[in-house]
Amino acid sequence: MDNVLRSSVRAGLLTAGIAAALYPLLLRRWCLTWGATPEEAREALPGDDLLPAPGLIATRAVTVDAPPGAIWPWLVQMGSGRGGAYTYDWIENLFGLDMHSADEILPQFQDLRAGDLLPLGTTGPRMRAEIVDPERALVFRSEDGNWVWAFVLHPEGRATRLISRNRIAAPDSGPLGRLVTMMVMEPGSLVMERKMLLGMKARAERLAHAG
Repeated sequence: MDNVLRSSVRAGLLTAGIAAALYPLLLRRWCLTWGATPEEAREALPGDDLLPAPGLIATRAVTVDAPPGAIWPWLVQMGSGRGGAYTYDWIENLFGLDMHSADEILPQFQDLRAGDLLPLGTTGPRMRAEIVDPERALVFRSEDGNWVWAFVLHPEGRATRLISRNRIAAPDSGPLGRLVTMMVMEPGSLVMERKMLLGMKARAERLAHAG
């Protein structure tokens, strides 16, 4: 049994080592630019100037078969105790974020204005709406200035490109902390953000097709 256990540990360490070596070379760019074209990943977006030299940039996107006006209401009602984040609520709520993804437009949360503060749960950072350009761009920045999250709507005929960009300051956490961020946090953010973008896509398309 001891030999089996040692073999399993060695196999696990080898697998982790291979993943750590291959992720930066083969998978990291895909993880950080899921759904975005190379041009979208490179282009300047509203809010970039709010954090000029981030340690991490993730630009992800999805095509929505709906006009910007069918997407915007879902964006402005996002947040804890509001419309949620359209992702895996049970994961969000493990961290006490009080996320409950709405399946309908909530009129009481549609009047978002620049300067409004949105909490992420009771212990998470508060996000300030810095840019509210209806049906074009919505940009939040954390109160500590270390995180800027932008949503941009680019019409393409009858469809819309919904682009999400996260700009995050480099953490002062040493080599191990940076490795954990790269190997755990980055893939984890893709899982959650992919679900969020697809969740907004489904809701906006349903709204548009219902007239």
